[in-house]
Amino acid sequence: MTTSIPHADKPEDVGLSSERLRRITDVLKSDVDKGLIPGAVVLVARHGKIALHEALGYRDREAGTPMAPDTLFRIASMTKPFTSVSAMMLAEEGRLLIAEPVSRYLPEFADLKVGIDTDGTTVTLSGFATEPLQREMTVHDLLRHTSGLTYGPLTGTVLKQAYQDAGVADNKQTNAELVSKLAKLPLAYQPGSTWQYSLSTDVLGRVVEVASGMTLDAFIAERICRPLGLTDTSFDAADPARAAEPQIDASLGKRPPMLREAGTRPTWISGGSGLLSTAADYARFTHMLLNGGELGGTRLLSPTTVALMSSDHLPPDIAYGPNMRAMFGALAPVPENGIGFGLGFAVRNTAGRNPLAGSVGDYSWSGVSGTYFWIDPQKQLVAILMMQAPIQRLHYRYLMRTMVYQAIEA
Repeated sequence: MTTSIPHADKPEDVGLSSERLRRITDVLKSDVDKGLIPGAVVLVARHGKIALHEALGYRDREAGTPMAPDTLFRIASMTKPFTSVSAMMLAEEGRLLIAEPVSRYLPEFADLKVGIDTDGTTVTLSGFATEPLQREMTVHDLLRHTSGLTYGPLTGTVLKQAYQDAGVADNKQTNAELVSKLAKLPLAYQPGSTWQYSLSTDVLGRVVEVASGMTLDAFIAERICRPLGLTDTSFDAADPARAAEPQIDASLGKRPPMLREAGTRPTWISGGSGLLSTAADYARFTHMLLNGGELGGTRLLSPTTVALMSSDHLPPDIAYGPNMRAMFGALAPVPENGIGFGLGFAVRNTAGRNPLAGSVGDYSWSGVSGTYFWIDPQKQLVAILMMQAPIQRLHYRYLMRTMVYQAIEA
């Protein structure tokens, strides 16, 4: 039976400074007052106890409603670790094997072609030059974003248009329909050759459906959320009285676009971006991982599997998509940052190189909506930032890293 993560009597009990933790909330409050962000919920836990869990600013600035600790956020790509954990649970049960071709589970992917120079200029508006697969895409490739897939906005003009024409981002599609569309399009790269952030995890969600015989939302609800007591994590519509909203961008006169409407259940159960959650729920999920796959007597994964997932899986000769460094900045999983990528997370693999604090072996991911988390096994630390501020997301990821580590005393 799972239990709530306890709160430390005081941060000093888990080696954190109360005074220095206040710097985090002071900076965020100041930025709310300046109108830079609507609000945030921040949670920091160490040695299995929560040292800071505070709601700041507004859940909806324009409506004047204050942020609450249990506010629901669109966590965007922080959905991806849930889908990755789902796949690895099935792998532990022998219902899928990550070394096998994706076509074993999705036969449509057996005859894929690869576009030649999709990021460059050798493809023309009249069509694609393609070549055969050098090897098939594997489930492993989906987990580590080396599948050859991409996101339409991150690729060259011709393939971007093809993604748009095929409607691969249609919120009214099913995962099966997404896979059918992608099977008719060329890959951007040869599988295994290039790290490119992509629809890989959405395709992985369809693999989970096929291997489990359940829809992805049902699998996550029944096999992850219910056992861990994540009562506020789902693909369902949010209670309007609890959902956070981005503030109006003064330069545009409207709110920035979000990947889904919080108040409506999407048809597309996106394994890459569709979940809503709270800081407290995500803290339980991350503590399960920090504890080697177990929380409160409930085990989802073995410690060996968690260790595999949180190891760097990128080979030394991997190439990188052209937008990756700019998109993720100092947290991009590239060698100059000392960061690689595992099975669902970015993984720090080098001491030094990175301008942001952390430990070798810490692993993390984020959401385009402004959410961010990381797990530091060396420091027995979990940190979570929830906000709906997509334009400012990199700044606050950097800020969170800096401010949490400066609060560690012992």
